[in-house]
Amino acid sequence: MTRRARKHLLKPLVFLLAAVALEGCISPTPDSIGRYTAPIGGAPVISNETPYSAALRCMAGFVRQRPVRIAVGQIADYTGKTEADGSGRKVTAGAALMAMSALSKAGVHMVERFDTSVAEMELKYANNKLIGDDQHPHPEPGDYRKILAGSIPGSDYYIVGGITELNFNIRSENAGGNGGGTATNATTGTVSGSLYVMNVGLDMRLVNTNTLEVADVISYQKQIIGRQISAGVFDFLGTNFFDISAGESALEPIQLAVRSVIERAVLEMITRIYRAPGASCSIPLNNAADPLREGYYGPYQGPAYAPAPAPYQPQPYYPQQQVYYAPPPAYYGRGSAYAGYSGNDPVGNMRLRGGME
Repeated sequence: MTRRARKHLLKPLVFLLAAVALEGCISPTPDSIGRYTAPIGGAPVISNETPYSAALRCMAGFVRQRPVRIAVGQIADYTGKTEADGSGRKVTAGAALMAMSALSKAGVHMVERFDTSVAEMELKYANNKLIGDDQHPHPEPGDYRKILAGSIPGSDYYIVGGITELNFNIRSENAGGNGGGTATNATTGTVSGSLYVMNVGLDMRLVNTNTLEVADVISYQKQIIGRQISAGVFDFLGTNFFDISAGESALEPIQLAVRSVIERAVLEMITRIYRAPGASCSIPLNNAADPLREGYYGPYQGPAYAPAPAPYQPQPYYPQQQVYYAPPPAYYGRGSAYAGYSGNDPVGNMRLRGGME
């Protein structure tokens, strides 16, 4: 049999083997539960955590002692970066939802201001007497929901801001090499590796709802790393040759980095609002430069939360009585999410954090 004849016989055989292989995965008729194929995967649903989630839950001990209502407004994507294929933005548009989840982990009392469309529609229906009175087990015709003044609680503060930085390839490094014998049929091999670093940045502010004064401003950034490794071998074995290669690449999730900076910013805001002592909820982050790491302020031997502070009593803002003090020490600066509340804090002296010490 000639080589051409063998080639023509081999081609349909390859197609037949491929069809048989696919037949085991996909059926032209649905199975007993209505599927043509069984989906792959099956990883369980897990909690969406960051290194700061445990510290946020620890803050719940302080939050229970001083109820403050906080709302979340727009936290938009201001980077302007979109995918090259036009499929959407590179950064999530759900940053506000991440901030709500962070506040919920800390047990903060939230009021909805982000999406009030359903509440506004209900209010419209109630105003037109279209919604029945659900207070009675058997409402009579004519019973309708009453609109009561002051039934919606207000917020003390609200959070707004945006994702303002997305910098690709801040720095990259790569190395590679190949080698082998000098003979024509000698074995040769190659190996290479690359590292890439990018970052995301967040600017977020806390606003006093009653006075619209900015009580706190936070600007954080987080670097993201990616790597790529590959290796290959080329060799002749008799009349055959083999070319084998393998590789691995990984990129730290960009959206998880966004969630991390948001949780870190929310953690600092509520730490200062509730005047939590320094290092009260420190956790090990395996990062010597991060003030949240265990032992940064010395070992903390106390309980998860401090004794109850004085009752929360908001006071009016008097510009003529405003007094500015010297800035706090460096270890109470913005770099520390657990600086605690200081009587020398100029923001606190503006009476936007519950009055002067």
